[in-house]
Amino acid sequence: MGQYIVRRLLQMIPVLLMVTMLVYGLMLAIPGDPARALIGPGESLDAEQLELIRKEHNLDKPMIVQYAIWLGKALTGDLGRSTQNQRPVGEELKTRAAVTLQFGVVAWIFAVLIAVPAGIVSAVYRGKAVDYLATVVSITGVAIPNFWLGVMSILLFGVILGWLPTQGYVNIFEDPVEGLRHMVLPAFALGITSCALIMRQSRSAMLEVLAQDYVRTARAKGLLGYKVIWVHALRNALLPVVTVFGLQTGRIFAGAVVIETLFGIPGMGQFMVQAIFARDFMAVQGAVLVMALAVLIANLATDLVYAWLDPRIRYDD
Repeated sequence: MGQYIVRRLLQMIPVLLMVTMLVYGLMLAIPGDPARALIGPGESLDAEQLELIRKEHNLDKPMIVQYAIWLGKALTGDLGRSTQNQRPVGEELKTRAAVTLQFGVVAWIFAVLIAVPAGIVSAVYRGKAVDYLATVVSITGVAIPNFWLGVMSILLFGVILGWLPTQGYVNIFEDPVEGLRHMVLPAFALGITSCALIMRQSRSAMLEVLAQDYVRTARAKGLLGYKVIWVHALRNALLPVVTVFGLQTGRIFAGAVVIETLFGIPGMGQFMVQAIFARDFMAVQGAVLVMALAVLIANLATDLVYAWLDPRIRYDD
């Protein structure tokens, strides 16, 4: 297992290089003068001053050289300074990542606690009313865009009913009650698609497992229905479901870009949107690096969970 983990960590390196290089090139390709973007709106500099800024930030060099300079600094932990507030990007991301992590974990908990039991119940009562209801809900959840659902939830629960706050963020560890109240609507909007996909996968996997011989044997021996489902069938049914968990990590980060902006949550998603509009190269590069690394680590964790759920899986063979 140790060799496999080291091998996967080494495989992350070229992926991170390709992702960050692509984003760096796309940022440079945005119309406009990068030097003028660095000085901010409302500032007027002559051609000589702009040339000095280009040299200071290596904008006069070829793209590959600029990227190599950024990469060399990033390897030492220096992600540069944000042109929006002149703070080190690393410090900014550290603060923002904690917010996005809390937000993402709440969305994951919401998705898993609803999707897995609903999928299992749907499979056990296949063809019954509860199965049809779960199917309609899951298809609807996949079809509805999360930004539209976010807007509708703000209108209903925030404006019309006034039950929940619609903007801002409160640290859950400082004020758990108020923090959760601020997280309910954005977590619901972000997690609903993942919930629907996990529900469908849980149902399909459970249906396949319930048709296996060992499940029929367990039932023939007189074991209670809930023991057959929760003890014998569930663990094997979770294998394909875990795959969806890993794939949905990227969706969580992608959705956070929209949902955090919509609900005014000061996380990495909102930070990236602001950085893109401001052509803040260092901020965008740092955020992409952290998000790409988080997705790769989530995929590695998914493979390790496979081995824990199914002892027959051995990655070092």
